[in-house]
Amino acid sequence: MTASVIITIFPMCLTFAAVMDTLTMTIPNRISVILLASFFALAPFVGMDWPTFGYHLLGGAVVFAACFVFFALNIMGGGDAKLLTTAAVWVGFGDPLVEFIGYVGVTGGLLAAVILLLRMQNDMITAIGLRVPNSLLVAKKIPYGIAIAIGGFVAFPSSPLFLAALEGLK
Repeated sequence: MTASVIITIFPMCLTFAAVMDTLTMTIPNRISVILLASFFALAPFVGMDWPTFGYHLLGGAVVFAACFVFFALNIMGGGDAKLLTTAAVWVGFGDPLVEFIGYVGVTGGLLAAVILLLRMQNDMITAIGLRVPNSLLVAKKIPYGIAIAIGGFVAFPSSPLFLAALEGLK
């Protein structure tokens, strides 16, 4: 039961965050709260030892520090910073975190390029009547929750929490 919850809650929260960011350019705080609270609630049930638990928190702390600087410099939105931080707690520290941040960065770059191309074609898109969210066509920022979600989907299977949950299914 615990393994099923672990395997589902992370992707579901990331999906909801990506959809909300796309439609409203806002990531609700409750998503980050759910991710963090569920990590604390579920980690003991998969037999996670204290050092591994600490490394997960360390991963979140490192990402939070970087996101805090980016938010202060107005490079990153607050919702993106909170989502990236809580997702990093789920992914853990070390190689899984490096993979996660790498996937988010590459996906974010591709997302920015696609959105810029869409914005250049804004007149054509509206002329043919395609329904595209305003966040993709006219907003001044990029809904980065999409990139965070995709990076999380790709990196999560290599995280210690996911691997422990998978062991619990055997």
